[in-house]
Amino acid sequence: MSETSSGPRGPMLARPAQGLSGRLAAPGDKSVSHRSFIFGALARGETRITGLLESEDVLNTGKAMAALGAGVERTGPGEWRVTGCAGALTTPSAPLDFGNAGTGVRLVMGVVAGAGVGADFVGDASLSSRPMRRVTDPLGEMGARFTTSDGRLPAHLEPSRLTGLSYTPPIASAQVKSAILLAGLGAEGETCVHEPQITRDHTETMLKSFGADIDVTRDGPACTIRLAGPQTLTACPVDVPGDPSSSAFALVAALIIPDSDVTLTGVMDNPARTGLFTTLQEMGADLTLQPGPDMAGEKTMTITARTSTLKGIEVPAERAPAMIDEYPILAVAAAFAEGTTFMPGLEELRAKESDRLAGTAALLAASGVSVETGEDSLTVHGAGLRGIEGGGRTATHHDHRLAMSGLVLGLASRAGASVDDVAMIATSYPDFFDHMAALGAVLEPV
Repeated sequence: MSETSSGPRGPMLARPAQGLSGRLAAPGDKSVSHRSFIFGALARGETRITGLLESEDVLNTGKAMAALGAGVERTGPGEWRVTGCAGALTTPSAPLDFGNAGTGVRLVMGVVAGAGVGADFVGDASLSSRPMRRVTDPLGEMGARFTTSDGRLPAHLEPSRLTGLSYTPPIASAQVKSAILLAGLGAEGETCVHEPQITRDHTETMLKSFGADIDVTRDGPACTIRLAGPQTLTACPVDVPGDPSSSAFALVAALIIPDSDVTLTGVMDNPARTGLFTTLQEMGADLTLQPGPDMAGEKTMTITARTSTLKGIEVPAERAPAMIDEYPILAVAAAFAEGTTFMPGLEELRAKESDRLAGTAALLAASGVSVETGEDSLTVHGAGLRGIEGGGRTATHHDHRLAMSGLVLGLASRAGASVDDVAMIATSYPDFFDHMAALGAVLEPV
C-alpha cells in the first residue's frame, strides 16, 4: 500500500473569481472506489482496478482489506491489483484504522462480521464522534458480537456466526444497507433489506458484477434486496466512474461565478446520485448533459455548466437520499439564487462527518447569507449573482464538504471568504486544488 501526499493544510482563502473555464476528467467516485477494494478482497481471483480515487479515506479501506489478508498492490496512478481471499479473511494483527472514512468502517464492519473473524475498529477524532449503532445494532441481530464506546469507535468485534436477517433501516442509508448485505454474504440463510426510500445502489450493482446471486425488486420509491448466504464472489475488473458529489463543486462554481463555462467528463449518471443536477435544473441552471460510456456497471455523462440566473425553489424531501452529500454546495448555490430555497428532510445531515446541517448554515451566515434551520430543514434566502458580500470564515469541524463549499462561496462572493482548515479535503478529493486552479480559481494559504 502506498501513501497519498498530505496536500495543503491549515487556513485557506478563496479570492473572488471571474470566468472559470476548462475541461476536466471527473475525480474517481469515492463510493465505488471503497467497494472495489472491499469486493476485490472478498472475491476469488484477481481484481484489476483503474481510475481509483486515491484519497485518504479510500486508501484506509485498502489498508484494512490488506490487513484482513487480501493482496493489495498499486500498479500505477489510479491502478491497483487486489488478490482476493475468496471470503476467508484472517484476523488482523492490529486495530483497523479508518482515519475519517465513515463508509469504509461501516461497510467493513459488515464484511468482518460475515467472515466470522474478529477485529478492532478505530478512527480519528471526527470518525470517533460519529454513530455506529445504526450498523452494529442490525449486525447484532444477525449474531455479531460488538462492543463499542457508547455506540461509537473504538469498537471490538468477537468472531461470530451470523444468520440472515430481514431489516428495514429506520433512516435511509446506503451504508447501513451495504453493511447488512456484505454481512449476508457470509451468513446462513437469506438476508433481506427493505428500503422505503431508495438509496444509492452501488453495492447491489457491483455485487452483480462480482457474480453474487442477488435479487433487487423495486416498487415505486421503495426497494427490496435479497441475497442468500453463504456465497463467494468472483473477481472482475473495475473501471471507476467519476464522482457526482465531488464534481458538484466545480459545476456549482461555474453556475454562480460570472462568465464561466466548465465541462466535466465521465461523471456517474445514476438516479440515486443525480438529485443535485435535477434540482439545479429546476432552479434554472444552464447544464448540458451528454451520455458517456458505461463504467463499473454504471452509466456516465459529460456535464457542461455555464453561469446561470438561478431561482429559489422547494426541494422535495424525498429527493434527499439521492443528494444527501450535496446539500452544503446546493445551499451555496441557493445563496446566489434569486428568492428563497427550502430544503426539508435533512435529518441524516446531523450524523455526517459533523452536524453538517448546522455547519452549512454557519458557513453561509458567516458571509452574510440569510439562512434559517429547523430540526431537519434548511432555508436559504438568495441574493443573486455577486449578491453576497462574503468575508466570512468557515468553521469546517474536520468536514471536507463544508471546507470545499466554503471555498466555492468565497470564489463567488464580492470579498472572498476563508476556511479554517483544508487538510481533510484529501480524504475525498485530493486533486481539488489542482482542478480548481486549472479552471482559474485562486485559492491561497492565509
